[in-house]
Amino acid sequence: MIDHFRLLAPLYDRLIQPPDPLRLQEILDLPAQGTLLDAGGGTGRVSQQLRHLVESVVVSDESPAMLRQARQKGLPATVSAHVERLPFASGLFNRVLVVDALHHFAEQSQGIAELVRVLRPGGRLVIEEPDLNRVIVKFLALAEKLALMRSRFYYPHEIGHMVARHGLQPRIERGEQFASWIIADKPFTEQITP
Repeated sequence: MIDHFRLLAPLYDRLIQPPDPLRLQEILDLPAQGTLLDAGGGTGRVSQQLRHLVESVVVSDESPAMLRQARQKGLPATVSAHVERLPFASGLFNRVLVVDALHHFAEQSQGIAELVRVLRPGGRLVIEEPDLNRVIVKFLALAEKLALMRSRFYYPHEIGHMVARHGLQPRIERGEQFASWIIADKPFTEQITP
């Protein structure tokens, strides 16, 4: 199997632009106390811009090559892990962020369950994903399939349903360019859903 992200790591930041940091700050409700988890954060291209707005940042990704790039940016807290099995205590993070990575997770629903698990009650989960309602994203999905990536894209409302199945009440906002945001706050008293 091709290790796409090992090949892309040295070029990734030049190829893929991060979201607008001011918009991201607003969506994440920053500044905030506590720790931000950048799940599927790769090179740290997004969390690097936010680290001055939280006490600390942890970048988690499957790709050691991408995480090396994050450490070179001065993000020392990097963890190589599959999002479906995060090695963190429950309720550890005040903010959990996933930017342009959910479609790369092997099991999206299980990944979301883990993100909700590690999110502190009162914390916020933010997922930014390419919006399949846009034609350009349909072409992107096809291109990744042809490149033999294991990507699986979902419509924003489908991601919202996955988040809701894990006890949060998401809202969806259309992002700039071709992305949408799924935003959900974890209640202080958790509601367990079957």
